Amino acid sequence: MVRFYFAICIAMPFIIFYVYKIRFMMRQIDKYSLEYRYGVARHMVNVTMWSARIKTKCFGLENLPKDGGYIMYPNHQGKFDALGIIHAHKDPCSIVMELKRSKVVLTSEFVDVIGGIRIDRENLREQLKSMRTMADRVKNGARFILFPEGGYNHNGNHLQEFLPGAFKAALWSKQPIVPVAVVDSYKAFDYNSLRKITAQIHFLKPLPYEEYKDLSTKEIAECVKKRIQEAIDKAVGSVKA
Repeated sequence: MVRFYFAICIAMPFIIFYVYKIRFMMRQIDKYSLEYRYGVARHMVNVTMWSARIKTKCFGLENLPKDGGYIMYPNHQGKFDALGIIHAHKDPCSIVMELKRSKVVLTSEFVDVIGGIRIDRENLREQLKSMRTMADRVKNGARFILFPEGGYNHNGNHLQEFLPGAFKAALWSKQPIVPVAVVDSYKAFDYNSLRKITAQIHFLKPLPYEEYKDLSTKEIAECVKKRIQEAIDKAVGSVKA
């Protein structure tokens, strides 16, 4: 957490600037295109990475579908995961985030400016409503990040259980699933160190709807988890070698 608080202190002038800038933009959102708002968000990410001494290596951009919407399903290691993916993903995308976590200052503004969707884990009906909303937006060309592990618990490069329910949105949208392997992202804010760290983002080959439409959500979860595990094992193995 030392890096986290260090980054906040260093970037405090930028934080104040972006909080007020985004609040102003959201009051007249029709004046700002999604591309412009996403550019603001990515600049926020870049400032965060600079102040926290974090670098990201990106692989597999050629695997991202060129047209239409899709859902990215990454493994979850820590606070930096979504930022690393957005840093690597040049075209506008958004995120699904737990309601309580999304209400923190700056995080709330960040979710708003990229058109994120909040999930209330304490209200099943609202969860389904939010997932339906996301599926509809993906069907209409939006791209979303959805963490199927639901959270993280200092698990490092080890995967937790993938929740089958997270894949209902893909079935409803009938759009491609893009597995994303996040490697070493946990080092960003788990270590009490200010040494430079490098995280890796691997965009894997997508699963078209035709390939997963006849599978159960549990089978889809297992398939995506297997692909991500293989990518992490390969990435970690190559570093050790």
